[in-house]
Amino acid sequence: MIKFERRGCPWCKAWDKEIGPIYPKTDIGKRAPLRRVDLDAGLPPGLTLKRPIRYTPTFVLVEDGSELDRIEGYPGEDFFWGRAERLLERLPGSP
Repeated sequence: MIKFERRGCPWCKAWDKEIGPIYPKTDIGKRAPLRRVDLDAGLPPGLTLKRPIRYTPTFVLVEDGSELDRIEGYPGEDFFWGRAERLLERLPGSP
């Protein structure tokens, strides 16, 4: 999972505070470890996106360098986990 963020993004900071510390300890975090990318620094080499990133944060689920799906924005802690679960259903071999 790639988290595209920008310096000064209030929604990115909210995610970092509410979700960031526990994300790597969760089943979701273990199945899709987080990689942070500063959107202003450009895209990582070899990454293929379905469409440009317009909002931060945007969470992009990637398999073999290609985007499977994404969450645009941060809908708050209550909604993030459900959306992340649905995102991970796109991974090959998911139940």
